[in-house]
Amino acid sequence: MPDGSDSDYLAYVHGRAAELRRTAYLLCGDPHQADDFVQETLTKLYVRWPRIAKMDNVDGYVHTMLVRVFLDDRRRGWWKVRLLTGHPEPPPVEGNPEDGPVIRAALAKLPPRQQAVLVLRYLCDRSVREVADLLRCTEGTVKSQTAHGLTRLRTLLGVPFPTAAVSPGRR
Repeated sequence: MPDGSDSDYLAYVHGRAAELRRTAYLLCGDPHQADDFVQETLTKLYVRWPRIAKMDNVDGYVHTMLVRVFLDDRRRGWWKVRLLTGHPEPPPVEGNPEDGPVIRAALAKLPPRQQAVLVLRYLCDRSVREVADLLRCTEGTVKSQTAHGLTRLRTLLGVPFPTAAVSPGRR
């Protein structure tokens, strides 16, 4: 970059790479694929850095880029090349739902947007508004995707649905 902003870009990347990798891993559950997602995001960021560096919320923009890379990968078309033939099935969900691998396996069976919403809301501790901004959708969409995703997770994990409590004064 002729304007000398390479050092700014490198400083940003060194300060945020671990957080981006964590988010990517939470989204996909595969450390190698997470590295690929981060690399693709950082490559796109480098190309646009002079413009993006001037933004108010660079972190939000970069996280949106990362989530978009994840979702685009999940919508992989015929034009993308896979080295493996066939698509390996996620492992069956067995064991204690409190275990990370069990939850990861169940998350892998959700549609990509539901998976992204649940990861961003509950594992990355983002608000409904932040997730809506990252996914470029409405807050209502985030809420409905959350509800549908949690319902599907409960079914996959065999967790009973919460029952509505009836207060003593109302019947």
